[in-house]
Amino acid sequence: MTDNSLAIVILAAGQGTRMKSATPKLLHELAGVPIISHVLATARELDAAQVITVVRHERDRLVEVISAELPASVVVDQDEIPGTGRAVELAVAALPAGFDGDVLVVNGDVPLLNAATLSNLIDAHRAGAAAATILSTFPADATGYGRIIRTEDGSLDRIVEHKDATDAERAVSEINAGVYLFGLSALRDQLAHLTTDNAQGEKYLTDIIGLLRAAGSEVAALSVAQSWLVEGINDRAQLSEAAARLNALIVRGWQLNGVTVQDPATTWIDLKATLAEDVTVLPGTQILGATAIARGASVGPDTTLVHCEVGEGATVKRTDATLAVIGAGASVGPFAFLRPGTELGVDGKIGTFVETKNAKIGEGSKVPHLSYVGDATVGVGSNVGAGTIFANYDGVNKHSSVIGSHVRSGSHNVFVAPIRIGDGAYTGAGTVVRKDVPAGSLAINVAPQRNIEGWVATNRPGTDAAKAAAESGE
Repeated sequence: MTDNSLAIVILAAGQGTRMKSATPKLLHELAGVPIISHVLATARELDAAQVITVVRHERDRLVEVISAELPASVVVDQDEIPGTGRAVELAVAALPAGFDGDVLVVNGDVPLLNAATLSNLIDAHRAGAAAATILSTFPADATGYGRIIRTEDGSLDRIVEHKDATDAERAVSEINAGVYLFGLSALRDQLAHLTTDNAQGEKYLTDIIGLLRAAGSEVAALSVAQSWLVEGINDRAQLSEAAARLNALIVRGWQLNGVTVQDPATTWIDLKATLAEDVTVLPGTQILGATAIARGASVGPDTTLVHCEVGEGATVKRTDATLAVIGAGASVGPFAFLRPGTELGVDGKIGTFVETKNAKIGEGSKVPHLSYVGDATVGVGSNVGAGTIFANYDGVNKHSSVIGSHVRSGSHNVFVAPIRIGDGAYTGAGTVVRKDVPAGSLAINVAPQRNIEGWVATNRPGTDAAKAAAESGE
């Protein structure tokens, strides 16, 4: 149910220079989705009446993601005046005239902050009499964070940014988590009093707490025991730490839902992937994107699946696959490479050192080993012999091949597209197929074998081969 008394402001205007990247910080991926998408998903779960995202740097790229993830979000551009206080000031100005509730302010770079923690904050704020309630925490290292300064009776007094803090204030271990909940009228009154008179020349949102106190309003800080929930991401080291933390939560969640994960430390599962009960995931496996794995399938070890579908009871080992569909009971690998457009039918097989691309391999059909199948359709119950190559490219254009049902191709074949091999046909070993093969036919390249006697003695005299031949007595 929509909370008509709640507006959420997401601060996403920062440049993120410490990432040292051409990609905006908030668009770096975490568990397969951009950092900002995690925050937008949390906002969506809270179902606020208003969501406003403040942007500036790389605004068009950010807006594209915001519009896709949360179309109802209002986007506000921050102007030349720097600071979080200015960002919130612009967001408040964008609220509808009739809104008169609470304003929740969160940072766009805190992806692990969940809706449950924010719901607790909202409940605590509304149960009390404070004009503002913030989240605080006690990290192992408080360097760089704003400090929570309390009165002698333990009440929240003010927040001091690290650069503006005295040595005594920097010794405080409780920090501002950067999450604020304000009553709109109190917030609007104090935003007008913000200045840039500080070490960074910015309008600090944190100054609102001191201003509210000076105006006689009550303020409160709710401590979060698990600091990682409110940790922001500023560089790639912090990104990898957050990724590991989130992945551990995702893996554990699937384990609790009936998935066997043999080695969580080497298993990575993206947020949008889905796994059914009794799936087994072996070490060194990455299940990425919107990959879906059905009941009883086994994936791994050393396997990467990106946006794939794996059918019930299928086995996929030591395989790299992208945008592929693997049917129920099918077998893939080891050392298979499935490129986009691969579809393997029920009980089919793509075996060792096989590469496929835009290939539809029918029910029960097999490509056991050492082959390339590209731009091809293979029918039901066929077997593609070892070392078979589908020559689909003529140097200018790609062409397709159609292999019928219950076809048996010999080892070391080359199928030169475009060709069609009829149902039940056979091809001989070493055959280069350049013409269509009618159903039930045998295609061979007739080239009689010639044995040139004495060739080694004549052309390779003195070699070990020549000596061995002489000694054989043949």
